[in-house]
Amino acid sequence: MDKSAHLRAAIRDVHDFPKPGIVFKDITPILGDNELFQDSINLLAETAGDKTIDKVVGIDARGFIFAAAVADRLNAGFVPIRKKGKLPSTTREAAYELEYGEAIVEIHEDAINAGENILLIDDLLATGGTAEAALKLLDGLGANIISVSFLIELTFLGGRSKLGTRSVTSLISY
Repeated sequence: MDKSAHLRAAIRDVHDFPKPGIVFKDITPILGDNELFQDSINLLAETAGDKTIDKVVGIDARGFIFAAAVADRLNAGFVPIRKKGKLPSTTREAAYELEYGEAIVEIHEDAINAGENILLIDDLLATGGTAEAALKLLDGLGANIISVSFLIELTFLGGRSKLGTRSVTSLISY
């Protein structure tokens, strides 16, 4: 039986958000239910397999919700990857393409030590641009990426193809 079927059932489709033609996958019903939230954290933590994780990295902003909780569950540190201009110390940055233009994400330069085992988490894999930029940052710091894990993957957008040969896990696919 699919361990995440009950999570899928809780996700709400919101039509025409944030703009006409988009069907937004609303995860707030999972976040608001203690059992569903705990199950999502447990399943994401399992994506590390039997590897010891030094740091769980979360992508701004909803990835933080899951990554911080998974870090606690795995007895690991938590590291945020944020939108440009949100981190207070020396950073490294990576740009990625948006539908109309470009965005930039950053990580603190001293957030990861070379060779540390990293679990990268975000709530949603769509076109893959943000996760690809996050991986560039982590690679530049010498991280050992154990897994790239998502609550949801929109497979029809092909984002997984931007992540190379990494271990990529999505709990729910559409």
